[in-house]
Amino acid sequence: MNQFYTAASKVGRCLFLPIILLFFSQCCAQPVISFVSKLTGLSSPLDIVNAGDNSGRFFVVQQGGVIKAFDASFNPLGDFLTVSGISSGGERGLLSLAFHPAYASNGFFFVYYTNSNGDVEIARYHTPPGTPNTADPASKQVLLTIPHPGQSNHNGGKLNFGADGYLYFATGDGGGGGDVPNNAQTGTVLLGKMIRINVTTGASPPFYTIPPDNPYLAPGDNILDEIWAFGLRNPYRWSFDRQTHDMWIADVGQGAWEEVNHRVNGSTGSINYGWHCMEGTHTYPATDGCPLAPALGSYAPPVLDYPHDNATGGFAIIGGYVYRGTASPAMAGYYIFADEVSNNVWLLPPGGTAADTIEFRNALPSVSGFGESESGELYVVSLNGQLYNVVATATGALPVRLLRFDAVATANATALTWVTADEQQFKQYEIEYSTDAIHFEQAGIVPATGGGTYHFNHSIATTQKLYYRLKMVDKDGRFEYSKLLVVAGNDVNAKNFVRPSVISNGVLNITPGSSFSQIEVYSIEGKLMYHESIANRVGQIRIQLPSMPAGQYLVRLIGNEKQLMQKIMLQ
Repeated sequence: MNQFYTAASKVGRCLFLPIILLFFSQCCAQPVISFVSKLTGLSSPLDIVNAGDNSGRFFVVQQGGVIKAFDASFNPLGDFLTVSGISSGGERGLLSLAFHPAYASNGFFFVYYTNSNGDVEIARYHTPPGTPNTADPASKQVLLTIPHPGQSNHNGGKLNFGADGYLYFATGDGGGGGDVPNNAQTGTVLLGKMIRINVTTGASPPFYTIPPDNPYLAPGDNILDEIWAFGLRNPYRWSFDRQTHDMWIADVGQGAWEEVNHRVNGSTGSINYGWHCMEGTHTYPATDGCPLAPALGSYAPPVLDYPHDNATGGFAIIGGYVYRGTASPAMAGYYIFADEVSNNVWLLPPGGTAADTIEFRNALPSVSGFGESESGELYVVSLNGQLYNVVATATGALPVRLLRFDAVATANATALTWVTADEQQFKQYEIEYSTDAIHFEQAGIVPATGGGTYHFNHSIATTQKLYYRLKMVDKDGRFEYSKLLVVAGNDVNAKNFVRPSVISNGVLNITPGSSFSQIEVYSIEGKLMYHESIANRVGQIRIQLPSMPAGQYLVRLIGNEKQLMQKIMLQ
């Protein structure tokens, strides 16, 4: 089965430009992802990993405890291992697998699971030289058991070796709602943390040591030495960028927000990600253990969060990887992640922000984990028992060309105008707006009529800055977004700074009400007719316009992060 999805949303990587009269053509080509089924019949697969031993094999972790091995073409090689002593169901089970960086020579690998008591446990196993596709179940050695009393959820669950050779894993906060015990902010428990240890390969315990540069080794600091970072809720899936070694953590939210955290290589330790004091970029309604300036450092904000809804968000984020393969160059450098509940999938461009994400709505059901091949190709597993290869192509141009997109703020509305050309069998334009340039709502839909000038009046009264983008939707389901327009708040003074607005003597009488540095006058078609510096001028300002034809014009005042626009009539 080859599932192909083309419904993608995009805002091009750009500065949030001033309002009005922005002239540009369409955004650049964007990746369109497809999911090519490689395996079916799996039992609740949660993770897919490679051994890094040049064998090309894949290992699929199933929640019930069985790890299955496949060759590079996904031909079955049998059951690699059944992990003993686990509890499974809900968020419990065998959750992750990581092979030692020197697995090809030493045969050691590590698993992350919930044991029969419901505690989080990390164990080491060994693969004998003579049976490469069958590990030795009797070789099990438990490295670490983390008590997880009272609740069955929020177990975290992903193991990864860093470029430094150390083993990292992220734990959940212990479950329930709101982290009532304050585990994520408490240094004497390992729940709600990113953990970093140096695994050993000896036959006798201890089976790990503490890396000498772990951030909390100071005697008497009342913080466990294994801790690398604080403030995580349920970081079920996270990864390293194999090229830059940056850390990407997808942290499942509480009641309103899911989040992605990104830390540049070398700046990942001693970080506090903020839970339960913050949920995404939003203050969580909790007080215990939440100082405004935490003793462990300032809270590190996520690179993006998304709301709890099935349309543009979801309810259970599943972190992926930065694509570094070669088979899909259109996706190079993009970070991919998904939501297990809403079935949405996102791509975040290299260096992008939340506004730059490409969203594929209802793209793949019940995503439970991502993985990479040895060469960096990307795969995803679903709770429906399937494994897919994620591939991408660059979209061709939509059958429309956007020539202009502008907006005018008035007292209780925003008037939007756009001009198109080369429009062929096109479907519609959807107007979306936001107060933070991250979370957008639809303001309305305008059917395509074959090209030309379009108008839409968005009735809204607010003093907040507004962000607008135009979604251009083709009949085949593809769509792209324009760049953002930024519009000053729709306050009553926005239309009255030029008095009178009907001008018969060619003189503008301006009372801006605050400091502005520039005035511009445009024809209604968007041509700049006049501009002048008004820096350091206050009170009423008198502007003598050059000779201009009678008709409607737009006057624009530009200030420091504030702009006003008003329509005038020259007689």
